[in-house]
Amino acid sequence: MSEGGERGDARTRLRVLLVEDNSADAELVMRELRRSDFSVAGATVKTPTEFRAELRSRAPDVVLADYNLGQWRGMEALDILHQEGLDVPLILVSGALGDVTAVECIKQGATDYVLKDSLARLPVSIARALQEKQLRAERRRAQQDLAHKVEELARSNHDLEQFAYVASHDLQEPLRMVANYTQLLAERYRGKLDEQADKYIHYAVDGATRMQTLIQDLLAFSRAGRQGMEVEPVDSAAAVAEAMSNLRAALEENHAEIVVGPLPTISGNASQLRQVFQNLVGNALKFHGSAPPRITIHAEDRGEEWLFSVCDNGIGIAPEYTDAIFAVFQRLHTRTEYPGNGIGLSICKKIVERHGGRIWVESRPGEGSTFKFTLRGAASPPMKREEPHEACVRDLVSR
Repeated sequence: MSEGGERGDARTRLRVLLVEDNSADAELVMRELRRSDFSVAGATVKTPTEFRAELRSRAPDVVLADYNLGQWRGMEALDILHQEGLDVPLILVSGALGDVTAVECIKQGATDYVLKDSLARLPVSIARALQEKQLRAERRRAQQDLAHKVEELARSNHDLEQFAYVASHDLQEPLRMVANYTQLLAERYRGKLDEQADKYIHYAVDGATRMQTLIQDLLAFSRAGRQGMEVEPVDSAAAVAEAMSNLRAALEENHAEIVVGPLPTISGNASQLRQVFQNLVGNALKFHGSAPPRITIHAEDRGEEWLFSVCDNGIGIAPEYTDAIFAVFQRLHTRTEYPGNGIGLSICKKIVERHGGRIWVESRPGEGSTFKFTLRGAASPPMKREEPHEACVRDLVSR
């Protein structure tokens, strides 16, 4: 093996590993590089053993390999680079290389090729190869940073969900005592003290009751992220029917009409999807206008996914709030106007996103709302064509 000289100047330092069995050609290559903007140091090897040993001794910036080397070929050097786990550009330097062969070498991973009678363009090829290597390194670092941040975010979300679950779970017992005893106090002493005392007791009972509801909602939200998700084919028509059965009292009380179109079998978790439909329909019942609620549920085939729509004729939502309503505890109305803590839609969002879909709303004040979400379809069957569970979900109007 022979070493190339290293010049002490301000030019870009370049360590070259030359795979060449012709010493005269090797000298021509090194001389051409010394004329360029590089300060060159390098070594020349002839056999795969020498090549591997030199790589392990000191990794070069670039490998220049003749295509034909007697007992082996320059492209075999590329395999050795991969085996050693090195990202080093390999440029073929050959006396003759047909276009078809050159293209095939590039496809296999060679960075470029330069003919020996055109060595003047070798420095340009090397500069381009080094720039591409730098871009690859920066891209890998960015991907590693992103993966690290995603991992940190997932861990942070898990810790927050666990904290919310533990905190709300542990708060229930002392709060239950506060609520029970304030209710007992109200029953026993209402009217026996002055009017101001009755008001204070009412505030205490109302606050404790609202706190209980808030903690139960927080538990429901944390469970939506903590529950295991066994994915299986789910009849979405059956999920809607179960949700409507749970809401039967509210449907009849509001004289609501539910119209359900043909719904597909999708891939997901049955209990969580039932909760999505129940929350969305429950929301429509809560925010209805002066006319009896009319809610339409249907699905549209979008190829690999289904687009579900839950439409109502309620009070609608201003465009500037269509994103905010999916945030935890986000309310657009006071509790005296509409009950609840503003967590139902955030639970829907978490469940749909865990299923790999997305959810949004299209609405205008006074024109009703259409909540849309996507879910992946199951392989078979593609769709339930009959009206699903008609007794439970069609024309539920109290007459």
